[in-house]
Amino acid sequence: MEAILFDLDDTLIVDEEISKSAMEATAGLAAKLHGADSGRFLTDTRRISQTIWRGNPVLDYCTDIGITAEECLWGNFDGQSSGLVALRSWSMDFRIALFDAVLREQELPGDDGSLAAQFAKSRRSLQRLMPDARETLSRLKGCFKIGLLTNGAPDLQREKVDASGLAPFFDAIAVSGEHGTGKPRPEIFHILLDSLGAAADAAVMVGNSLARDIVGAQKAGIARTVWLKVPGSEEYADVTPDHTITGLHELVPLLQPTKL
Repeated sequence: MEAILFDLDDTLIVDEEISKSAMEATAGLAAKLHGADSGRFLTDTRRISQTIWRGNPVLDYCTDIGITAEECLWGNFDGQSSGLVALRSWSMDFRIALFDAVLREQELPGDDGSLAAQFAKSRRSLQRLMPDARETLSRLKGCFKIGLLTNGAPDLQREKVDASGLAPFFDAIAVSGEHGTGKPRPEIFHILLDSLGAAADAAVMVGNSLARDIVGAQKAGIARTVWLKVPGSEEYADVTPDHTITGLHELVPLLQPTKL
């Protein structure tokens, strides 16, 4: 093995749990400003968010690139591609419409944008690494070429990488929104492998998503796949990874780089 490809969200940095915490902070502000029931606010937000999300005019684009409803609550979506331009405009309306609808479910007046601003602020301030992410990359660096393969909007994913402090570990980074294609399509895997100067049959893919990371890597001919099973947010698909781990600390002995 000469190269290791890593997913980003919920593989190297915490994502889903932070989004939940940010929404809890937003519910707390809704209770303070509007007298909202915070528990009901959280339940209604999940339901209404998906209802509005299904009306997204660029839903197919978001699905292909890997942009979620939660990311539309805090991403800027910079860029000139038609998908990003449309999403940039729609996401601003989405934020206001969501929190207005949630408040009106409790017969409360709409919000002036404070709740959307609170979510974005909390989501950025709460960012943190997955356990052992920095230590694992430190031990693997120099033994392998290390690539980062992540789905999402270019500016948002690059912002996450910068905030993580992990950028120096990567020899190459591929963001789906920069190439117009995302995991599990094999093309995005080969784009990163080409940037690394590595062959698929000498590479390992590490990620938390069976449907995107593991399925995509196998379609791309990646030699070995490692599924990081994150307790509480497991995603299942009809695929069998070569290895399953529950923490990044298990990766180094699994790969057994000769230079460690």
